[in-house]
Amino acid sequence: SAYKSIGAAEEKYDVQYCKIIDVGKKVIAYNIQGFLESQVVFYLMNMNLDPRVIYITRHGESEDNAAGRIGGDAALAPGGEKYAKALARFIDRRRLEFASEVDEQNHRLAQFMASGNSSEPESEASQSSSASTEYSSLRLRIKPDFEIWTSMLRRTMETVEHFDSQKYRIKNIRSLNEIYAGKCEGMTYEEIAARYPDEFEARQLDKFYYRYPGIGGESYADVVLRLQQVIVELERIRHSVLLVTHRAMARTLLSYFMDVPTTHMPDMELPLGHVYSCEPRPFGNYLRVWRYDANLDAFEEVDASSALKIQYPKILAGSRQSTSSENNDQHNLLPSPAETSYSTGH
Repeated sequence: SAYKSIGAAEEKYDVQYCKIIDVGKKVIAYNIQGFLESQVVFYLMNMNLDPRVIYITRHGESEDNAAGRIGGDAALAPGGEKYAKALARFIDRRRLEFASEVDEQNHRLAQFMASGNSSEPESEASQSSSASTEYSSLRLRIKPDFEIWTSMLRRTMETVEHFDSQKYRIKNIRSLNEIYAGKCEGMTYEEIAARYPDEFEARQLDKFYYRYPGIGGESYADVVLRLQQVIVELERIRHSVLLVTHRAMARTLLSYFMDVPTTHMPDMELPLGHVYSCEPRPFGNYLRVWRYDANLDAFEEVDASSALKIQYPKILAGSRQSTSSENNDQHNLLPSPAETSYSTGH
């Protein structure tokens, strides 16, 4: 009763507007002018609510991870190879589980539609037949496709080598490459702090806009621009996808899907060995998180509400974090071991 449509009154005064009907099935754009407005309309036109899951994980542990070095194009370490095999088994299982969940939801929806579409009382057999017909038609909407996207770096491509190419379409995308550290590539954080102390401190003070020195050095702001088309494609596709990428990329993507402010994004703890599952729903994205246990060689689901933790470096703890002293004691100037190692226990 409170709803009032946009239309003739707005057009009389040349108001710019865009009407999205049924999540992009019909789009009406009126008097759209300017770059930003055009981009907004393009973005909204690519939304959909088809049942699908967007999985995000970092690559398996690489030789550089084991040595504490950033960037580079190292191969997987033995622990990373083990993770790659477990990841293929896990996604195979989750794919079947999600299909079963969608089937169950569609079946309940079909029964609901069958029981509410007629004013005449139906027999139980008639209702069952109607529900079955509707259920069958709804199942046709479920796409069998499943894509895997990796960066162009060796450690991500090796992480997906154990997936069956007959079941998964694998794409290598340069935009998913790790943030480029310029002349700091291949160095440890200790080496950067010793060799470039001013650069190291500047990055701690503003990690989002700080750009690594040297030719091609990037900032998180650059990464956001680089991932714009990837995000639009993730909104557009109607089937599930697994992204095997890097820490900066995972931080950016999860910040987008889970509405984490850019001021917090560079300080999110996203350790190796975690799979983040974002399921688009009408009023936001539903997050589930699984952690790889190296001892069990299997994944276990963990509490998603505490998974996207923010850990500020000590240099910023006083100005950007207002938590208890107990939490402040956990802040380290350098990344914690959890950033580069697997869980080995509960």
